Amino acid sequence: MFYKILRNLLFVFDAEWIHNFICFWLRFPPVSKIFKFIYQYNHPALEREAFGLRFKNPVGMAAGFDKDAELIRPLADLGFGFVEIGTVTPRPQAGNDKPRLFRLVRDEALINRMGFNNRGVQKIRENLAKASRPIIIGGNIGKNKDTPNERAVDDYLLCFDALYDLVDYFAINISSPNTPGLRELQDKKPLRNLLAGIQEQNNKKPVPKPILLKIAPDLSWNQIDDIIEIVQQTGIAGIIATNTTVERPGLATLPERLKKIGDGGLSGKPLAKRSTEIIRYITAKSAGKIAVIGVGGINTPQDALEKLQAGAVLVQLYTGFIYEGPGLIKRIKKYLSENSQTQP
Repeated sequence: MFYKILRNLLFVFDAEWIHNFICFWLRFPPVSKIFKFIYQYNHPALEREAFGLRFKNPVGMAAGFDKDAELIRPLADLGFGFVEIGTVTPRPQAGNDKPRLFRLVRDEALINRMGFNNRGVQKIRENLAKASRPIIIGGNIGKNKDTPNERAVDDYLLCFDALYDLVDYFAINISSPNTPGLRELQDKKPLRNLLAGIQEQNNKKPVPKPILLKIAPDLSWNQIDDIIEIVQQTGIAGIIATNTTVERPGLATLPERLKKIGDGGLSGKPLAKRSTEIIRYITAKSAGKIAVIGVGGINTPQDALEKLQAGAVLVQLYTGFIYEGPGLIKRIKKYLSENSQTQP
């Protein structure tokens, strides 16, 4: 109840401005410690092993919230079991013009067209080197907007090498709708070349890191079949399902408002069903051999359990966290521990 009252106040302000405001205060240790006292909940039933890593709990913060790796300790104090930083590009990038983040309150959703705004891989490497490591850290990597797709692998490899010793796993982001032409890398030939190139570099390292592919919810089943085949051929660790959608399925938000907002990726509650369908499909098609992180429309503990029962080994939040507040993390973890017998 308290958060809903607070949320009404916060939602008066521009979405991106309030995000930056909250992140600023989270960086202060006393604030972070208060959240830790209120929201921490641990239970042995929550521990998970996935793609060779041990997670304290299966609830992670999705990429996009902590773009520059500045909030790892605060997010751990809020109760997340892992955090995915980024998306990180080789060079600093301002992203798309503002405003570029919009709330659809009636739908408990967001539309964003951020455009991989981040401070560049070298600065993010510095931030990671200074950060404590209380939880698993994933590095979500992408390409700069002005890098042509024919040279995209160079950008991904540069980020991979720069972050290799500072993150626990990598997420290859080729599914954001906000970088022109990026989703073309999901096509069969460029995707195979990209993943094969990154995995080849990975296998040269002393200890290869788990690599996951983040996919769009707008793919056809035939395209997902191709992705499953390529993931298995290249031997990467798994798939993150899913990114935001360019579709606007059955929204309560008025069409005039949607038209005014314009392009961007939709996240939140309207994405829940589609992302779960894709998780279930990948799990069935691969006979459970491909690890899946489930993300998209998790607004309740039941949503998280549904994704785990569909085959996900871990789940991630972002939009649900914005609408439900930090209490959602604790509620999910308590619910999962109480229903541990119903999980795979």
